[in-house]
Amino acid sequence: MNKKLKVGIFFGGQSREREISFLGGRTAYEHIDKRYFDPVLIFTDSLGNFIRVDEAILNEPDIRSFYPSKNQNNGYKVYIESLGPLKDSQLYKLIYKIGSQVKPEDLKGIIDFAFIVMHGPYAEDGSIQGLFEWLNIPYMGPGILGSGIGINKPFQNRLMAYATGQEKKYTTVSKKEWLEADRSKLFSRLIGQLGFPLVVKAPHQGSSIGVAIVKKRSLEEFSRAMSQCFFETIISRKDWDRLSTRRKKNLMEKISNLDEGIGFPVVFNDEVIYHPAVLLKKLNEHLAKNDSALLTSVNAEDYVLIEEFISGQEFSCGVIQDDNGHAIALPPAEVYGDTTTFDFKAKYKSTVSKKRIPVKTSDENLEKIHRDVLNAFEATGMSVVCRIDGFITEDGEVLLHDPNTLPGMSPSSFIFKQMAEVGFNITDAITYFIRQSLIERIRAGKNRYELSNLLNNLTNRINTTGPRKKLAILFGENDDEYALARKKYSEYCGSEEYEPIPVCAALNGSKYLIPLNLMFKPDINEFGTAIGTPRHPFITKNIEKTRQLREFYVGKVDFSVHKISDTDFSQTFRTLFICKNNELAIL
Repeated sequence: MNKKLKVGIFFGGQSREREISFLGGRTAYEHIDKRYFDPVLIFTDSLGNFIRVDEAILNEPDIRSFYPSKNQNNGYKVYIESLGPLKDSQLYKLIYKIGSQVKPEDLKGIIDFAFIVMHGPYAEDGSIQGLFEWLNIPYMGPGILGSGIGINKPFQNRLMAYATGQEKKYTTVSKKEWLEADRSKLFSRLIGQLGFPLVVKAPHQGSSIGVAIVKKRSLEEFSRAMSQCFFETIISRKDWDRLSTRRKKNLMEKISNLDEGIGFPVVFNDEVIYHPAVLLKKLNEHLAKNDSALLTSVNAEDYVLIEEFISGQEFSCGVIQDDNGHAIALPPAEVYGDTTTFDFKAKYKSTVSKKRIPVKTSDENLEKIHRDVLNAFEATGMSVVCRIDGFITEDGEVLLHDPNTLPGMSPSSFIFKQMAEVGFNITDAITYFIRQSLIERIRAGKNRYELSNLLNNLTNRINTTGPRKKLAILFGENDDEYALARKKYSEYCGSEEYEPIPVCAALNGSKYLIPLNLMFKPDINEFGTAIGTPRHPFITKNIEKTRQLREFYVGKVDFSVHKISDTDFSQTFRTLFICKNNELAIL
C-alpha cells in the first residue's frame, strides 16, 4: 500500500514577511489533501530555529501572540530577537513552551518533503533551498538558481530586458553614495535620468515591503523614501517632544511592525538596541540634548533600486508547468477599487480593493502579457510556480518586474484565484505544487532513485484513491452565507471523507450547482455578477491549455452553473453543510 507523504509545512521565518508566511502556513495546513499527505507543522522562528508545533498555534492572530512567551515582552508585542542574545537554556525554555526544537540534521527523519511557505531573504533567496539540497530533502518551488535570481531585483530587471526586450529605466544608489552625495543634485540627476515620479525599492524584499513612490519634487519626500528603503528612520527632537508618553510607546510599537516599521534590533549611536522599551529610554535621554536621532535596522539594505514610474494597469500573472517542464501562464489578474498602487496593503490588508481576472484590456494585450511572462519565466530560471507582476502602459507596452518564486498563500492570494479560473481549488493547487516540485528536483540529477520512488508513490496514490462522499455546501444569496460557504468549501476540499460541492439556494427557490471559480469572488454581489457574465474568451483558452494537468490532478471539471432538481439533489447528496444554520446535516 502506498504510504502518505510526510510533508513539513515550513512557515514563519526570518524575513519581514513572516506574518504573511504565518497566514500561508495556516492555509497550507488547513487545505492540504489528507488523502495523500500527512502534514507536519514546522514553525521557523526569526533566529532560524525549526520548531515542531501543534495545529493549535494556527488559531493565534499572529506570531507575536504566542512566541516568545508573553511574560517576556515587558509590555510590548515583540519578536524573539528583541529579547537580545539568549543563553541556550533560556532559548530552550521559550521553544518548548510552543513545541519541540528540530535540529536540521534531524529533519529527514520526520518529513519526506519540505513545503516552504516562507518569503523574502533566507527563504526565497536560495538559502533554505541550499540547506534542503544538502540534507537530501525535496522542497517546494524553484531551485537555488531561480531563487537567487528571484530575490535580486536589479538582476531580474537585466534578465527580463534580455528576455522580452523591454526598456525600463532604473539605477542603484549605494548607502555610501547616499551618505556622501549632495542629495539635492542627486535628486535632480535621477529625475533627469529616469523621469518623474520616481519609484524607490529595497532590492531584496518581497510583498511590496520597502517600496516608496516619490510623487512630489520635494527633497524631503525623496529623502524619506530613501530612508524607508534603507530601513532607517530619523526622529527629530521637535517631533519627539510633541508626543505623550503613550504616543511614544505607540511609536516604538510601529517601529516593531515589520510591514510599516524598520523592525528590531536597531542600531542607534553605534549600539545594537534589541527591545523597544530600551530604545524608548535611550531616545528620551538622547533627544533631551540632541536635535535628532538616526535609527537603522540591523538588516538594512546596502543599496536601493530606483526605477522610472510606469503609468498603466498593474497586473499579476502566475505561471505553472506540466510534467514535461513546459510552462503555462495563468489568466493575469489586476487589483481594482480604492487603491492607487499595488502595494503591501492592497495585496494583503485592504478590504476595499478587489481582484479582477483577467485584466480588463484587449485580447492582444493579454497575449502580450502571456508571451512576455513565459519568456521571463524561462530567462530567470524559474520552475514549478512563479508569480510575475507588471504593467500595461497606455500604448499597449508590457513591462515586467518582480518575479515571485514563492507566491503568497493566503486563501485570497493571486495564485489560488488564477488557478481556480482553470479548475484547481486550493487543495488541488497544493497537490500540484508538491508533485511538480518532486519532478523538478529529479531533473537536478541528485538522489534520483529516492525522489523517483516518492514521485511514483504519490502518483499511484492520486491515481488509485477512490471517490469520496459528495457533500453539498448549501448557501443562500447573502454575504454571510456566501462567506461561510467559501470557507467551508475550502476546508472540506482537503478532507479524506467528503468531496465538497457548492450549491446556491436561490431566492426563487431553485438550487444551482456552482463551479469552484465562482467561490473565489470577494462578496455575494461579485458572485451574482459573475454568474450572469459570459466566460471571457481568454480564460476559455487558458482552460484548454491546462486541460491535461487538470484531468490528472482534478478530473473532469464543469465550469458552468447548473440548476439541480430537488429529486436529483436528494439522490446526489446524503450529507450537506447548511450555511444558514452553520451545521453539518445528514439527509
